[in-house]
Amino acid sequence: MDVKWISLAEVFAVSLGAAVAVVVVFAVGILAHSARLTAQERGDTGSIALAGAVLCFTACAAMVLYGIYLIVPQFH
Repeated sequence: MDVKWISLAEVFAVSLGAAVAVVVVFAVGILAHSARLTAQERGDTGSIALAGAVLCFTACAAMVLYGIYLIVPQFH
């Protein structure tokens, strides 16, 4: 049995990068939602923060769905 260590390292690096990206985008979405709530307490609308939160959560969901698409062979 021959293990291709370079390929294994590439898979590890891409998996780690994707996991970190999902977590960071989700955390930024939580931060934007918190900024919206703070703006609402001050009497402002916080619409820009809401748009940022929606964008971050949509991007996070898209990354997760794309990962599921890559894993499940019936989808392609």
